[in-house]
Amino acid sequence: MISNQNKKLAQWAMDYALKNGCQAAKVSINQGSNTSFELRDAKMDKLQQASESGMGLFLYVDGRYGTYSTNRLNQKELESFIKNGIESTRYLAKDEARVLPDASRYYKGGKPDLQLLDPKFSAVNPDDKVAMAKAIAEEALGKDPRIISVESSYGDGDNFGYQITSNGFEGETRRSWYSLSASVAVKGDGEARPSSYWYESSLYLDKLIREGIGQKALERTLQKIGQQKTKSGKYTMVVDPLNSGQLLRPMLSAIFGSALQQKNSFLLDKLGQKVGSDKFTLLDEPHLIGASGARYFDGEGVATERRSIFDKGVLNTYYIDTYNARKMNVEPTIANPSVLVMQTGSKDLNGLVAGVSHGILVTGFNGGNSNSSTGDFSYGIEGFLIENGRLTTPLSEMNVTGNMITLWNSLAETGNDPRLNSSWRIPSLVFEGVDFSGI
Repeated sequence: MISNQNKKLAQWAMDYALKNGCQAAKVSINQGSNTSFELRDAKMDKLQQASESGMGLFLYVDGRYGTYSTNRLNQKELESFIKNGIESTRYLAKDEARVLPDASRYYKGGKPDLQLLDPKFSAVNPDDKVAMAKAIAEEALGKDPRIISVESSYGDGDNFGYQITSNGFEGETRRSWYSLSASVAVKGDGEARPSSYWYESSLYLDKLIREGIGQKALERTLQKIGQQKTKSGKYTMVVDPLNSGQLLRPMLSAIFGSALQQKNSFLLDKLGQKVGSDKFTLLDEPHLIGASGARYFDGEGVATERRSIFDKGVLNTYYIDTYNARKMNVEPTIANPSVLVMQTGSKDLNGLVAGVSHGILVTGFNGGNSNSSTGDFSYGIEGFLIENGRLTTPLSEMNVTGNMITLWNSLAETGNDPRLNSSWRIPSLVFEGVDFSGI
């Protein structure tokens, strides 16, 4: 937690910057800790523990802008640090677009606690952390003679933030997180060594799923034995909820102010236009209590609000921060999304697969890229051939290609299975007529 002493130090630093040549300033203080225990075959392999605190200075000097950071939170040392930062900023090129947000856009406070910090975080015993990582490893160890190795890990962390600006913003954040993961490697056919993983995470230890992780990792790995290519052609593509966000990422990147301002976006000038199917509805829900990614303000201090991003395929908003808005001479929105929630359907992954007669289930993407200017993409994939509603041949070393706008216009169905422990709540997805290259 940020102490009152450090909050006063931040206020002093801002005042000191203004008295020594800044026309505007922002000061942030962050502190946090994290630990991780990594086990190999249920034996300790690596332990990491860290804690840190620091101050960030954002200085606006004579039309110029500079950012500086330090972990030495001593007032006497900060005096020279701030003065040097101001003098250094004067050597930078002018950029009149670098200004603080309009004060009317700041979060003013008064809303309920988002409940992102586990009050029991500091009380978790290290032995219990190791025991959790060991338990999920033992779910897989010895369960199949082909197992080469089982890796498991436990991780946690907390973070506290405080920031103030010279035009009236003051805000504080706090959150915690926990995670458990397992990965399994086995002997496959010939020289093949298939591997896969599973993980769970939560903001609260009491809500962290602790069982079935190692078992799931093993099951996913064994399913890969015998992977091969299948015939090139158009298939119905089903993507599981662990990987569906990969296909959404280029669509989000294309509506950020940085891409739009550089004219490096295939969704430039597409606001209000239909760029996806009627099944494509995506909301930004920043105020969900206890949700990863929830927040009342962004990194600029601008208040968040519920936003319709895509509504039945129609693009409704861009994410444009103060700087890029001024560069583009448009109204700003907010820097980036908080909690992405896609409209769900009525079936889980198994139900979606059962409805496909000729398709491919994608359970992993292996390399590739999407062109930010055109939306053309090519990704390596692995997964399973779907024949008459059943998973048959395990697949690898195949590519899926196409164009993002074309792909999202082919979205035929969404599942009911988003991973609620993620800030991207994207369910399983079904796309029709997607090009795959294999044999």
